[in-house]
Amino acid sequence: MKCVLLILALLPVLTPWLPAATNSVALFDGRSLAGWQVVTFDSCGKIQIKPGDILEIGAGETLTGLVCTNPPTRLNYEITLDARRIVGSDFFCGLTLPVGTNSCTLILGGWGGSVVGLSSIDGADASENETGQTFDFEQNQWYHIRLRVTADKIEAWLDQNQIVNLVTEDRHLGMRRGDIEKCMPLGLATWKTTGEIRNLSLRKLPD
Repeated sequence: MKCVLLILALLPVLTPWLPAATNSVALFDGRSLAGWQVVTFDSCGKIQIKPGDILEIGAGETLTGLVCTNPPTRLNYEITLDARRIVGSDFFCGLTLPVGTNSCTLILGGWGGSVVGLSSIDGADASENETGQTFDFEQNQWYHIRLRVTADKIEAWLDQNQIVNLVTEDRHLGMRRGDIEKCMPLGLATWKTTGEIRNLSLRKLPD
């Protein structure tokens, strides 16, 4: 009882340090594909919703993916999600994101299963530019991704590790040429791999 009274007494003092309510908006409701359109790729896999509010993007012969049909937020935002690889050995999350008037793609597990980074920067894919690095992904393990886009920078974190810290001034951001461009401006895709997504949301940042 004394502890409860102490906490109540301290609330006016602690309130300025309590986290403010977020303005996050769910991009996937866990029950339907509302706000999304399946992209028509040649020999693509199946997209389905599974128990646990999970979006499964099935392995195809090449790409399988979706594009968001809602008007995109192009700057000053954060996207968060959980993703995991179920079947296959290539990228299980290709998150295409708007950056101003352009788009680029955050790749998780590409080029044989381990490369992470942005495609493309100054025409170079994630495997060839400074954002590219390798990470040993475990099959069936969830990873938390947070991606922030502002007027002068793109940042991304994989769990607690920052994997992208790119100053975008005087850099050309664009898509890798090919079918992945169908995921613009905001979309999700896998390559010959089944990936699962959950807790997908977007939070606007102050201008």
